[in-house]
Amino acid sequence: MAGLLDGKVAIITGAAHGLGEAYARLFAREGAKVVVNDLGGARDGSGADRSAAQKVVDAIIAEGGQAVANGDDVSTMAGGESILKTALDAFGRADILVCNAGILRDKTFANTSEADWDAVIKVHLKGTYACALPVWKWMKDNGGGSMVLTSSTSGLYGNFGQTNYGAAKAGIYGMVRVMAIEGRKYNIKVMGLAPGAYTRMTADLPGRLGREPDPMSLPERLAPAVLYMVSDLAADHSGKILGVSSRGIREIKMLETEGFAPTGSFTAEDVAKQADVIFFAESENRRVPVR
Repeated sequence: MAGLLDGKVAIITGAAHGLGEAYARLFAREGAKVVVNDLGGARDGSGADRSAAQKVVDAIIAEGGQAVANGDDVSTMAGGESILKTALDAFGRADILVCNAGILRDKTFANTSEADWDAVIKVHLKGTYACALPVWKWMKDNGGGSMVLTSSTSGLYGNFGQTNYGAAKAGIYGMVRVMAIEGRKYNIKVMGLAPGAYTRMTADLPGRLGREPDPMSLPERLAPAVLYMVSDLAADHSGKILGVSSRGIREIKMLETEGFAPTGSFTAEDVAKQADVIFFAESENRRVPVR
């Protein structure tokens, strides 16, 4: 049987461990030629080990797949260009990009240092830009392609102690929405992913430390949803965000209420009196999607 990604070339950043590794190995089994990118640093972004990506490549080749390793830093424009060059030099094209690389430096807002802020924003938000831009330009001139950019519920809903991470991930949501609009004329599909998985990034979060992982939250259990997103099966869903976790697979949308639309001047007190139509009431079915 033909694989869903036969003939495709996929670039996956942060693919030496966890979710990225699971995507890389599954995509290869589905026929893709894979560029496995990973700087090989620690969870906080320190250090580098270029052998980390090669280990995943070796595992893919041992299973009969095709892959090459890349150890460039996603957070620089030179790194993004080099990642694309690796794909073109090895396989001649780039059909799929999954921006997955990330780091964590969690602290409450008052305790966040400028260095913590800059490092997380640089890897997640600028890193997504730096990797996506050169691939986007190539796809634009070569018939299109598919991108999955990794956001997070920490940015979409909020999460204690993650202002830097949440800000970056909310920014990536904005990138998905705008890039999907701009990509229509070039046949470039862009989707957003908010994953919830048990990885080295999340293993010691409150509620998980010392506990056995939920089998449904393991990266390989979530990877088929991302395979769906990059495949032609999801061709009609550009611009959408999927939450994928042990809870299942669901679309996440920005919503607005019916709101208060005064016909003339109004006061703050008028706004207060209309609070029931301005703010969401969880018990009422009054939500509509923002176009």
